[in-house]
Amino acid sequence: MASAAASPGSRSAEPVPGRTAWARNLGAPVRDFLSTETGGAAVLVGAALAALVWANSPWPHSYESLWNTKLALSLGGHALSGSLRQWVNEGLMALFFLVVGLEAKRELDLGELRERNRLAIPVLAALGGMALCVGVYLAINADGAGAHGWGAAMSTDTALALGALALVTPRGATRLRVFLLTLAVVDDLGALLVIALAYSTRISPLALGIALALFAVLVLLRYAGRWREPAAAIVGVGVWLAMFESGIDPVVAGLAIGLVTGAYPPARGDLERATELARSFREQPTPELAYLAQRGLTSAISPNERLQYRLHPWTSFVVVPLFALANAGIHLDAHVLSGALSSPVTLGIVLAYVLGKPLGVLGASWLGTRRALGGVRTKLAVTWPGLAGVGAVAGIGFTVSLLIADRAFAGERLAQAKLGILAAAILSPLAAWVVFALIARVPAAVRARQLGRTAEQLIDLAEDIDPARDHIRGAPDAPVTLVEYGDFECPYCGRAEPAIRELLAEWGDDLRYVFRHLPLSDVHPWAQLAAEAAEAAGAQGAFWEMYDILLAHQGELTPGSLRRYAEGLGLDGERLTGELRRRTHAPRVAEDVASADASGVSGTPSFFVNGRRHTGVYDVATLSSAVRAARARAPSAPRPA
Repeated sequence: MASAAASPGSRSAEPVPGRTAWARNLGAPVRDFLSTETGGAAVLVGAALAALVWANSPWPHSYESLWNTKLALSLGGHALSGSLRQWVNEGLMALFFLVVGLEAKRELDLGELRERNRLAIPVLAALGGMALCVGVYLAINADGAGAHGWGAAMSTDTALALGALALVTPRGATRLRVFLLTLAVVDDLGALLVIALAYSTRISPLALGIALALFAVLVLLRYAGRWREPAAAIVGVGVWLAMFESGIDPVVAGLAIGLVTGAYPPARGDLERATELARSFREQPTPELAYLAQRGLTSAISPNERLQYRLHPWTSFVVVPLFALANAGIHLDAHVLSGALSSPVTLGIVLAYVLGKPLGVLGASWLGTRRALGGVRTKLAVTWPGLAGVGAVAGIGFTVSLLIADRAFAGERLAQAKLGILAAAILSPLAAWVVFALIARVPAAVRARQLGRTAEQLIDLAEDIDPARDHIRGAPDAPVTLVEYGDFECPYCGRAEPAIRELLAEWGDDLRYVFRHLPLSDVHPWAQLAAEAAEAAGAQGAFWEMYDILLAHQGELTPGSLRRYAEGLGLDGERLTGELRRRTHAPRVAEDVASADASGVSGTPSFFVNGRRHTGVYDVATLSSAVRAARARAPSAPRPA
């Protein structure tokens, strides 16, 4: 392992996205999910534009001809047959809804929504948004020929809405994105139920019963042994096939499967076993040990995160854009445009999304927080102005709206519905941009007060800071605390150290830094000894001086080197060596390791800002943004910008 530079100050504070071997980088925290969704939204828009260009090219008939081409899969006397558009809409889109369900389940198990009372307001907001959208649409189309298409004016497009929100909000507005994600998942679930109940022409009770039975088997398979994942894949395909035969749109299966696929942090035992298996393979590279090592590494990560890692890029960059290409093509001419301008179908969809959706989201959230009306006993996780922006961007109803419109309409009315959906997808982001532009003009002190009225951050750090025990750098009574679980032999901890120094210099008395030990002895053989040496130096009043030297000499942590560092600091080298030999400070290090386990920490460096787990990169800009957000929520007056 390469040694760090001799002087701590000489290392550059460059972005450091890495982790040690105990990382959870295969996981899909909400920032990674949203990052992929944002990029996928751009590809989706490009695909929709390509469909419009194709449908209005000199060869418009080739568009419909291609997507209406029949494709059949047959086995014996059984066959699955449909157009290419149907295979995209009912087959590939099941994978998209599977990923949406997986991310929702991850947030329920590990994220902001693991505190269940925080789920109530987004669910109410989603229901209110859908209800008012449908109400606006039916008010315009009551008793008309387009009344049957009310389902096309209710659901939010997850990918486009998250992508648009990322463009019009600050990078750190993760709570808004989590709120919108939850709202969109509930929207999707509601819309899929509407498809199943209102837009399914024939339902086979036998096939539906088989689908439900297979789904029950899928739920039970999570308790199975080593073959559960191959079996789950086969049963999942069976659920989709049974739903296809039942007459209910089979994309429902994707969302349902995602919502029952558990997410959990990797356990210490699983990680250590994976390391031992990898080491065994390195010593004896046989096919059997290669298989065992691969299985050990894979099983350390939850099925939810593994599936997201594999499927999310495909659904965002291939499946959903392909859906747009297959469904967004409308041949525009004077007759179609003039008909759409006067069509209650087009007008109903546009007004439902641009006005009904944000008003429904705000109204339902307001009612849900009124205790006099039986509202939930919790604060909103976002500010009311922010919620208005979320409601506006939720008016993008592209994907599921097109799915329902294709079932509810045909011919000219289908074209009118598609134009309304496209118009709403343009107007809603513009409305959201206006809302957030107005929010940006609100004085910082007012925004800080609004943040102070929102629900507190969930605390991930299991052990509170104890000034009499913990090692603290910076003002002891600072309103923001940055905790790091680190390993003196971990190269990423060494690279992160300059960023910590810059943060302390930038924030002054507003920030204190706490270092806790997490020596990963299975990958860093000298880490435990170095941690004990730091504690031994601390017993002589020089913890931070030894901390700096250890991170500056990560490749030289032998007992002789540790004694030399101590003597260079003017410490009693003989005393330090004796304490290391007797393992005097091992229990102190073990306490930190136990607190890391209780906090769900599995890699180094791992950071907590005011008790909240920090995910993503840990360069100065990113950590400073997290500190700024925590400072704004602190009880005292906000720090001037």
